[in-house]
Amino acid sequence: MTIQQLKYVIEIVLCGSINEAARRLYLSQPSLSKAVKELEKEIGITIFTRTTRGITLSPDGAEFLGYARQIVEQTELLERRYFNTTPSQQLLSVSTQHYAFAVNAYVEMIKKYGADEYQFTLRETRTYEIIEDVKNLRSEIGILYMSSFNEKIMKQMLKEEGLEFHLLFEANPHIFVSSESPLAKKTSVSLEDLEQFPRLSFEQGEYNSFYYSEEIFSTIPHKKSIQVSDRATLFNLLIGLNGYTISTGILNSDLNGSNIVSVPLEESETISVGWIVHKKAQLTRMARLYLQELEQIINYFAP
Repeated sequence: MTIQQLKYVIEIVLCGSINEAARRLYLSQPSLSKAVKELEKEIGITIFTRTTRGITLSPDGAEFLGYARQIVEQTELLERRYFNTTPSQQLLSVSTQHYAFAVNAYVEMIKKYGADEYQFTLRETRTYEIIEDVKNLRSEIGILYMSSFNEKIMKQMLKEEGLEFHLLFEANPHIFVSSESPLAKKTSVSLEDLEQFPRLSFEQGEYNSFYYSEEIFSTIPHKKSIQVSDRATLFNLLIGLNGYTISTGILNSDLNGSNIVSVPLEESETISVGWIVHKKAQLTRMARLYLQELEQIINYFAP
């Protein structure tokens, strides 16, 4: 077993295919496949399950990847310390629903990492894709929410995919609105107060089930509804149309500006936000550092 073979496995997981990994590694596809098969034979497990639709990590492969990432990470720390080399592998990949605090924590984590060169990936994406990313270990960590409406379905789905949910915090629902909105001056609002204003939510593509929605109370009909795919667009529509979206209430004006404010929603339902991880995975040092920053951001900005 060599460090290079471990890097090959990591790159295949990040790319989701041997062909793309071979292209990025400047190898032929047969050469890369041979290297992986030799590694599998040497350690006596099947790392990748090969199907007509491509490859996925086997349960043994998921556990192996966790150790491989830690070994490569420690090796590169040594190389950067004593040989002044640059990082050659992805240091941390996180997939998340559209939460500003997840970005805030990523910023702080990268600042504290302190290297002159690095490779990170942060995906603000759809709920189904977060689950797929973590299941296939393209991301070490996924961040999403549950409520009494979707908790049973989501936990069953995560269990079937070999994933674990770890609670970060529970929050009472709030709305985000423009600071110029008539709702911004209220100490709290009811669902009835929101009826005349456009409701903004994140679209979930072909997996547009209510269970995948990023917003609580998504099953309640609304006469003005707009779906968007990114947070910047949503915030622009909040300002331009006096719209609203329902979220946790955690808002950082340093990154989001002072023209978006949070107002409590008069509902007893709670939002449980947490992180998911593959149950066979071993968290890397950078993943643990990110989770620490996440907890600090949440504690500081929680309403």
